[in-house]
Amino acid sequence: MREDKIFNNTEIAFELKSDSQLERAHFLFKMISIEPLVRIGTAVTNFALKAHLPVEGLIRSTVFDHFCGGVNEDDCLDIIDKMYTKGVSSVLDFSVEGKETETSFDDAMEKILKIINFSAEKDAMPIVVFKPTGFGRFYLYQKKGEGKPFTNAESEEWNRVVARFDAVCKLAKERDVEVLIDAEESWMQDAADELVTQMMQKYNTEKPIVYNTLQMYRHDRLDFLKSQHALAKQSGFYLGYKVVRGAYMEKEHDRAREKGYDTPICESKKATDDNFNAAIRYMLDHLDDMSLFAGTHNEESTYLVMDLMKQKEVAIKDNRVWFGQLFGMSDNISFNLAHLGYNVAKYVPFGPVKDVMPYLIRRAEENTSVAGQTGRELMLIKKEKERRKQVASS
Repeated sequence: MREDKIFNNTEIAFELKSDSQLERAHFLFKMISIEPLVRIGTAVTNFALKAHLPVEGLIRSTVFDHFCGGVNEDDCLDIIDKMYTKGVSSVLDFSVEGKETETSFDDAMEKILKIINFSAEKDAMPIVVFKPTGFGRFYLYQKKGEGKPFTNAESEEWNRVVARFDAVCKLAKERDVEVLIDAEESWMQDAADELVTQMMQKYNTEKPIVYNTLQMYRHDRLDFLKSQHALAKQSGFYLGYKVVRGAYMEKEHDRAREKGYDTPICESKKATDDNFNAAIRYMLDHLDDMSLFAGTHNEESTYLVMDLMKQKEVAIKDNRVWFGQLFGMSDNISFNLAHLGYNVAKYVPFGPVKDVMPYLIRRAEENTSVAGQTGRELMLIKKEKERRKQVASS
């Protein structure tokens, strides 16, 4: 463990939180720490929303407002501006999931195009993000990845998916805004990877604009990174990667069992951590060819990036290295890094309350399942409450 422990500074971490917001955070993480409560709460919330019971106000004032910026872009502006006063940038994340119509895909593309133009005029928002399944049907990616032939109608549908990707990446390059493309389940990811690589070849000719995402709980991702690096060097384009641990572990294990194939997930948490850190090392060893967005809530991995940057004499403001965390989580990492001058961005999800619920449920489940995550949040919040109490009484 490091001696400096910069991420323990709660005054910097929670400076933007009022006492009441701190109390709400304490309450939420306390609830999330109780696994049966998360399961029951998830089921009840889903039922209430489907039955059109009047629960949106309650969701909005508790879990939604803690983990989301608002219901639309304008709603998020106050949060974006406040965080930027502390050096933390924002990545607006339109977190509506599960839509499967051409109209919804076109709407999502228009939303991202709007955010790119918005970001180009706002220093606090240098990066945008979208999910592949925001622009096309999951089934289509899966079928293409499995090498199965498309019908004529599906071919036309896929061409529209490609056109949406292209429109977003083209505008991102024109406006000099970096675009992160999220990773999803492994059985649709091959087609998404292929498409993102095409976009990199087309638009990353001078520097990384288009970023793919590597979920390092997959044991094949380090080899994938190395093979992509070889392709990029051969073809003359730059790579951009957001490196994360991953978000679909239970689904991956369940499907592998059901279909009778070996799980793509690393055998242990330690193996995932080692894989993540190996990817970080590899990318920082080849920073002339690629840029890194380290999406992590893990303090040791964050220290590793900082140490490697120092060893390699990479300036803390070098645009080829960014740190990222989710809004409502790990403020101790985000704000303390920004305080030291590093490039830091918070993912700020937004969208109608009902449509964002799958995202919020994933966050709750993730906090419940990741050992130590919720306990760490609670410990830091308690520490800050105690600090404020002492200041008030002195």
